[in-house]
Amino acid sequence: MTQIELLLQYQQADMAADAFEKQINRDPNRIALKKNREFLVEQQNAAKKLEAEVAQMTDRVETIKLAIVRLEEQLNQMAKRMQDTPPTDLAKAQEAARNAQKLLSDLEDYEKEMRTIQKEAASREKAEKDIRVKFAKVKAEYDKQKEDYEAESKELKKELEQKRKEAEEKTAGLDPALLEKYRTIKQHCTPPVAKLYSGQCMGCNMSLPQATLRKLKNDSGIIECENCGRMLIQM
Repeated sequence: MTQIELLLQYQQADMAADAFEKQINRDPNRIALKKNREFLVEQQNAAKKLEAEVAQMTDRVETIKLAIVRLEEQLNQMAKRMQDTPPTDLAKAQEAARNAQKLLSDLEDYEKEMRTIQKEAASREKAEKDIRVKFAKVKAEYDKQKEDYEAESKELKKELEQKRKEAEEKTAGLDPALLEKYRTIKQHCTPPVAKLYSGQCMGCNMSLPQATLRKLKNDSGIIECENCGRMLIQM
């Protein structure tokens, strides 16, 4: 059997294995399984993000509580000073009033911020809980789906392995350099070998210059397409 015949024989088996693998990858159950897995990862990340945000809000609330305590202490101390030593003139009384008003304003701002944060934190906690409930439901479905798919795909994987093995057996007697070239071309062009018909590549349907057509490699009957890089066989 010539190298051309061996190469075509190998390509036929190789392409058949590739086609079967694509068929497996397009299986609706596999696609649904992948989609659910991506959904679970997405929901898990969303829950973690919400959890982190709630933790930051909780820390901020604790900081605000401490600030409120300090402001209340300052107000109490100011009130005690006003009671023990009342201002002796109008200017001092006005200054004391401004200081008290500033403390009260800061206190009100902190309390308002704390209420806002607590409301947002409660909203995020609810959203996180909803996500985890939904996650648990989909996870149960996913686990059952995965179990069924793995049982179903086990035989398909065995069949694919057999097809790959059969294709590899077709490389016996094939020039290693020719096989390596085939595999290199396959990385960017499938199938790697196409027929040459009337000076035209049947892979990309482009015509080749006459000069290229005359350059047969070692009389092997194989030339390269200058457009797509495929090995072309003159039949």
